[in-house]
Amino acid sequence: MTAYVEAVSDLRPKMRRAIIMVQDLVMVLVSVALSLTLSQSRLSFDAFSYGGLACWAAIVLFAHLLFRYCGLYSTVWRFASTPDFFNILKGCGSLTVVLYLASLAFRSFFQPVSGLNERQFIVFFLVSFTIISAPRLYYRFLRDGASWRILRRAPGDAPVKQALFIGRLSEADVIVRFTRTAAPAEYAIAGIMATEADAPLGTQIQGVPVVAVSPRLVEVLEDYVRGTESLDLLIFGNGAEREIEDYAELVRVARHSGIAVVQFSGLSELGQGGKLVLDAVEMETIMRRSAVATDVKRIGAFVGGKRVLVTGGAGSIGRILVKRALELGAEAVLVADNSEFGIFQLDQLIGEKDRDRLTSRIVDVTDRPHMMRLVSEFKPSIVFHAAALKHVPLLEDNWEAAIETNIFGTLACAEVAAKCGVPQFLLISSDKAVDPTSVLGVTKRAAEQIVSSLHETHAEPPDQYRGAVDGHRPGDPGTKFIAVRFGNVFGSNGSVATIFQKQIEAGGPVTITDRRMTRYFMTVAEAVDLVIMSAADAGQRQGRDDYAIYMLDMGKPVPILEVAETMIRMAGKSPYTEIPVRFTGIRPGEKLHETLHGENEEVVKLDTAKIFGLRTDVVEWPRIEAALAALQAAMRDRDKAAALAILAGLYRVEESAGGVPEQAVSETAEQIG
Repeated sequence: MTAYVEAVSDLRPKMRRAIIMVQDLVMVLVSVALSLTLSQSRLSFDAFSYGGLACWAAIVLFAHLLFRYCGLYSTVWRFASTPDFFNILKGCGSLTVVLYLASLAFRSFFQPVSGLNERQFIVFFLVSFTIISAPRLYYRFLRDGASWRILRRAPGDAPVKQALFIGRLSEADVIVRFTRTAAPAEYAIAGIMATEADAPLGTQIQGVPVVAVSPRLVEVLEDYVRGTESLDLLIFGNGAEREIEDYAELVRVARHSGIAVVQFSGLSELGQGGKLVLDAVEMETIMRRSAVATDVKRIGAFVGGKRVLVTGGAGSIGRILVKRALELGAEAVLVADNSEFGIFQLDQLIGEKDRDRLTSRIVDVTDRPHMMRLVSEFKPSIVFHAAALKHVPLLEDNWEAAIETNIFGTLACAEVAAKCGVPQFLLISSDKAVDPTSVLGVTKRAAEQIVSSLHETHAEPPDQYRGAVDGHRPGDPGTKFIAVRFGNVFGSNGSVATIFQKQIEAGGPVTITDRRMTRYFMTVAEAVDLVIMSAADAGQRQGRDDYAIYMLDMGKPVPILEVAETMIRMAGKSPYTEIPVRFTGIRPGEKLHETLHGENEEVVKLDTAKIFGLRTDVVEWPRIEAALAALQAAMRDRDKAAALAILAGLYRVEESAGGVPEQAVSETAEQIG
């Protein structure tokens, strides 16, 4: 029987369906014979006469048509379930009733037939349903049961990894089923650890025992890893990081024992039989930031069909912006970046199906003529300006490069966008721009002021426009300028998570500037979706409710020391003993704690989750022009103190406007310098 089922399952679908049809018809004839034999009936006519053969042919033909009508051949055997067996029940029941009525009519109108009564038809129904269902049920048992894995495994097959599943029982049922149906088999679930506190401990799901329930998961896992050496994998259910308080500790226990940790995120290739999608557990998952339910429909409608330009598109945030824009159906995406290797890495990240919609250009954003040529030819609907220098200590010494890229690069791209009539320009800003104490902070704040001022200027009626950007024609709607401010992202180039990971792999020490230091964290994917959502929101606002700066909800700040300790535990090591932690002191320009808005900024809650509007001081464009001209002169003289004083004057709006800026400006410049 097993050999027959395996042979049929290996055939092509059309041939397999034909064999199943023939098999069912044979089963119908066998059912007729068995029902007569079991009831010891003797028919009054010869079963092999012309009349008898015609009767069997009519039964076979009618049964085939009836079974097709009942949907017996539209189901994949391996997924046969209760509705499919009900179809068999319906088909066999209908066939039995029709044959019984036909026999009554034949006996009444043609000739009497002895040996037939209700008993034979009842037996026929039971036998036909049983023997037609049996092959399907047996196939399902083999595919879902452990016996299939044992029967199909060749002597040279790789051993199956033993795994524990931690999650909801409803997901456990899916996990167990699909680990058993995988061909070749990769995992076998040895036990289930339920996150529901009221789960029935000791019961089984498809033969797999529930070995633990919340809140004793860590304790049981520790006992489990001590008591067995055969455990290879720990599989978390989807969203387990939000449901399990001891999620990070469970990861630590597993990795400390050499057990790999993955997380179930869904199913793929259902048409081919179904496969589990298991993702690696990353740092952002461990920190358990509350998930944002992205309005994919809204951001898809905003980006879909548009031409998108991403400056700095080969950077950490830029490349995810590029990838997301392509996923959301952008007509075309242009990347402008000065990193040849970064663009090469981006090309490797993008799949073949999206390559024809992606164009990459090696260009410096401060090269105004080159940017003008690119934008005028590409004609984007939106510019995401992600190009920036952003390493705090490095920029303290390389202040000229920071000013050139972060300020004049932003200015060049913004002016080019306006001259070319780009509908929207979005600056990626930083929490370092709030009460800045570093070169990075003041340059990002100045970039925000440029964008805010252009936002206010372009919001004026065309006849009041006074030439903030050349090329504006009366009657044009102009370019909408906005900035989006947020904090650190996990896994970005130079982020603490990346640095800590390399230090842990090298055996330590993990270096932290100060044990009190905190930072806001967000995943890159989450930040990118919210940036696009901010652009979509800004496109619908006008007048009083129109915001130049948006702020993302970063949740609560996280201690850097906690991040380091958690990452060390994730690696299966113990902080301070196996991996030393060293405190080095705050570096120039760094703060102990970052903030997302200043005291003089009003935070406005919007109807879009995780996004806020900011009302902040805006410098009028003539003052910005004067400050930029003075800044260029300071850079020609290589006078860092003068440059920082000018930028501090742009930030200290109220003091500078009040006519006594010197003291406040000099204090801020000294603090930064």
